[in-house]
Amino acid sequence: MLDKIIDIYNNNPDLIVKQIDSKYTVVYFESICSSDKISEFIIKPIIYKQTIGAPHVIDISISNIEKYLHNSYALVIISNSQLIAVEVKADLSRSIDTPETQPSINGPKDAFTENIQVNLGLIKRRIKSKHLKINSLNIGKYTSTLIEVIYIDNIVKKSEINSIMKKLKYIKISNVIDSSNLSNSLQRQSKNDFPTIISSERPDEVSNYLCEGKIAILVDNSPFVLITPAFFTDFINPVTDRYSKAKPTNMIKVVRYLCLIIMVCEPAYYIATISYNQETIPTSLLIDFMIQRGGVPFPSVAEALIMLIIYEILKESDIRFPSKYGSTISILGALILGEAAVSAGIVSPIMIITIALSYISSLAFNNTDFSNSIRVYRFLFLISASILGLYGILLMFFYTLIKLCSTYTNNKPYTSPISPFKEKYFFNYVWRKAKK
Repeated sequence: MLDKIIDIYNNNPDLIVKQIDSKYTVVYFESICSSDKISEFIIKPIIYKQTIGAPHVIDISISNIEKYLHNSYALVIISNSQLIAVEVKADLSRSIDTPETQPSINGPKDAFTENIQVNLGLIKRRIKSKHLKINSLNIGKYTSTLIEVIYIDNIVKKSEINSIMKKLKYIKISNVIDSSNLSNSLQRQSKNDFPTIISSERPDEVSNYLCEGKIAILVDNSPFVLITPAFFTDFINPVTDRYSKAKPTNMIKVVRYLCLIIMVCEPAYYIATISYNQETIPTSLLIDFMIQRGGVPFPSVAEALIMLIIYEILKESDIRFPSKYGSTISILGALILGEAAVSAGIVSPIMIITIALSYISSLAFNNTDFSNSIRVYRFLFLISASILGLYGILLMFFYTLIKLCSTYTNNKPYTSPISPFKEKYFFNYVWRKAKK
């Protein structure tokens, strides 16, 4: 038995084989196992003729050695015939930190880590109920990553859980290194333009969604938890809104929806009015626009595309660059490039203002998947406006509305709770009623 294990892992220098005496042999990976735990739980009990006492001690067969060795278990071979797996996991996870991608003024300040057990504990610390249930499975041909599906069984319908578990079991990929691998695979099955899964690093947000009847998917080695079903309104109304009073929060929601309209439609509206529907602009303002564009050699749509591409490049460089310098460099780049472009007569000042306002509005949304999908529609609206003017914007609006209404998330309408209208959900989470 020992010879077979050594033969399988002959190219793994971190494989340790310890012969305790003629009867006992301990085999483990030094890189993922704790030497202190091995000494305390295995070696000492064997030397002093005591029972091996560890949190998890399992009798296994030779066919299961790969599963247990790679999951931080030490194998104890007894008389080269019996095999026992003992959990001696090393602490390789970082400590609980504050949220980085979803900061909030109010609410808890803890965030998920790469340890799935720690993440589960952060949720269970908030939801203390026997109805909190967990379904586990492993996904990934080479990684065999532990996935845990969490839900509250007296809120979620059994058919929804069965649907999610069926989709997860259907996924056949070689590796699941992060929850985004799983999210992409699940959303690829539905073929939607808009994100239908929320990725969150906040335990309070996940706990709130679980209590609403949503399903959470935890992925080992990932600090982001997936939430499904995710509706369109969920990306505009984050859970952190619930920590403030109703009236000011509703005002912020209005501003956020306004930001969404400006982000998508403003560049397109400018192109439509300046190129086709000039009668919609006051004459004095139109004259000012024409004077500003007097020396620009490109048509307004080309001018807009140039600036949009420049801002996309700046945004990508800001994301990839170290956080200490990224924002400063992108701001300097925007100022210098904008000023230089206006001075060189490549773009007009009003175009700089238009595109900058569109991108400032996009900062109101911190979900990357949602922002990326909206960025695509910004270009579609712009192209439609450059061809048909305001009619193009109207046609694109109806196209977007049709796409939204035809999208489903876990067999539920993506436009819920607006269409179909669900009064309780709408007034609790989308537009909050002030409690008397």
